[in-house]
Amino acid sequence: MDSLIQNISATDTSEAVQEEIFSIIDLMTSGGTGGNIIMSVLVILSIFSIYILIERISSLNKAKKGNPDFISKINTLVNNNKFSEAISICKEEDSTISRMIEKGLKRNGKPFNEIHSAMENQGKLEVNKLEYNLTNLATISGAAPMIGFLGTVIGMILAFHDMASAGGNVDVELLSKGIYTAMITTVAGLIVGIISYISYNFLLSKIDKIVFTMESASSEFLDNLQ
Repeated sequence: MDSLIQNISATDTSEAVQEEIFSIIDLMTSGGTGGNIIMSVLVILSIFSIYILIERISSLNKAKKGNPDFISKINTLVNNNKFSEAISICKEEDSTISRMIEKGLKRNGKPFNEIHSAMENQGKLEVNKLEYNLTNLATISGAAPMIGFLGTVIGMILAFHDMASAGGNVDVELLSKGIYTAMITTVAGLIVGIISYISYNFLLSKIDKIVFTMESASSEFLDNLQ
């Protein structure tokens, strides 16, 4: 008997969850053609922002990896005038720092200012690679809430248009449902915008740490050359 009651309770719970899921889906897709287009755009933006986050985290983690003794080895080789061997180690390391140092090593014998300038230019290129797609993420964080609000405005206009068309026979329940449905695009837009904004700042903080490491390595290398 107890098992029967438990099975009935579990079935009721499962059905309640399914009804809740279906009601949310129905709510998201019941905004008419205009609302559905807005929701589709927001879904695409959310997928794109998540892709950028995952791809950038993977790339930045690779950029952070490297031999902690790399600069010490390079400086030791430079002090022993083994520039060719130092360049070979840079090629093997193949990191943001090694590519920047390699640029300086290839300017061996040139004036110090020229070496510094070459490394600085390479450093800017490396930072630009690290910041790939970050502008798109920033754009999504600002555009998504506005797109969601646009969907709400469209929904509100349609709801009040239906009310005006009904004349004196205004169905309050139908009107409130139309307004409620229209508001879902604003919520969706804010969710996508908040996630994108947090992701942008998270990635920016990781890039700042990598840039700091690059600057420290560059200063150590240049100080050894002088």
